[in-house]
Amino acid sequence: MKRIAILTSGGDAPGMNAAVRAVTKVALSKGIEVFGVKRGYLGMLHDEIFQMNGSHVSGIIDRGGTVLLTARCLEFKDPKFRAIAAENLKKRGIEGLVVVGGDGSYRGADLLSKEHGIKVVGLPGTIDNDIIGT
Repeated sequence: MKRIAILTSGGDAPGMNAAVRAVTKVALSKGIEVFGVKRGYLGMLHDEIFQMNGSHVSGIIDRGGTVLLTARCLEFKDPKFRAIAAENLKKRGIEGLVVVGGDGSYRGADLLSKEHGIKVVGLPGTIDNDIIGT
């Protein structure tokens, strides 16, 4: 895998910035290009995707909220909007997606994977405690 994207989705939760930082730093150290998606699935739908480097995650570990911003995206429940979002990843050659969020975010990631073949990884980022084991 040469290119991945990361997004934060749903409500702000502790550790979101730490997760974004860790994923970005490890991926870059392995020669993987990292793209950030602003405002979660809503940003993916509206093509708010940008390439990240180490300076994007410098000094964020102790900041609250999420530097990538987050939003809820009801449109993502509709397959035609998921197709648009998937195309926005694919046109950049993005092969994998890291989703930091809760159960709703994971459901969206699962559908994106099943319908469009995008590999996904979920990292718990939930204020609702809706991910078992967190």
